[in-house]
Amino acid sequence: MTISLKSMRYFNTALAHGSIAQAADELNIAASAVSAAIDQVEAHFQLKLVNRFRSRGIFATASGKVIERKFACLLDDFEALLAEGAELKQAYRGELKIGYYAPIAPAFLPDVLISLTGPELDVMFSLEECDNVQAQEGLLAGEYDAILFVSDGALPQVDYDMLIEAPAYCLMPKNHALTRQSAVTLQDLAEQNLVVLNRPVASDYYKKLFEHAGQTPKRVAYANSTEMVRSMVGVGHGVAVLNMLPATDISYSGHGLCARPIADVLPSLTLSLGYDKTNPRRIVSRLANELRTYFKSEAGQAHVMPH
Repeated sequence: MTISLKSMRYFNTALAHGSIAQAADELNIAASAVSAAIDQVEAHFQLKLVNRFRSRGIFATASGKVIERKFACLLDDFEALLAEGAELKQAYRGELKIGYYAPIAPAFLPDVLISLTGPELDVMFSLEECDNVQAQEGLLAGEYDAILFVSDGALPQVDYDMLIEAPAYCLMPKNHALTRQSAVTLQDLAEQNLVVLNRPVASDYYKKLFEHAGQTPKRVAYANSTEMVRSMVGVGHGVAVLNMLPATDISYSGHGLCARPIADVLPSLTLSLGYDKTNPRRIVSRLANELRTYFKSEAGQAHVMPH
């Protein structure tokens, strides 16, 4: 036999009033339901907890007073839990944990998160760089409230909103000979030294682009961060194929860069926001709305190389 929260509440309300009838009136239930709850509690503990007097009402025994206090603590904790849970879901406060696929989010996420700050908000951001699979597995394991990832290979359990489709483009030093062209081809790039973004999803994607075109460029460097790729390109180690355009054409090392679209018909990479769409926290819903709005704006579209 188990004791329900309802029975605990009925038991304590009856003892608080010293009357089954008055407890029934407060709870808006039948007096028999209150009496049955007291019987259930006594049967569970196999103790006499309440003395009942026809003319004087009811009184707790010594054991009953102990149980009454314990029930009161449990009921208070339960009410506090409900309140905290409601606040966690509805309030614009608390920790917002975001996992992001490294090559994409730094170009825009800080701008978007500005909209989640202000006097009415009390949010602490926890941002974690991860690969595409780790991001999805972390979301499913409850490690993140939301993830930014490439959804072309999304796990079937992950719900997401597609944000943008980003086509591949060529990044080259500012004074490179190919900058004189309005667009380049994969054949053009096959004749160049290539700096490869060596990240899961990205490296396979770029490799397949050249394989599909029957081209084999010379790879001179592999780097697992976008900024290292950009810096290597900036000083002249080679060119690179990337998807997300940052807001600057200067590398970390201070060298000028130039981006050109690739004329070949190529598949894009799809940037998406993954989160629990069934019952999201209010702050997560706001993040989703802000991201959708951002990528419909001129600033968001500037991250996509036009053809």
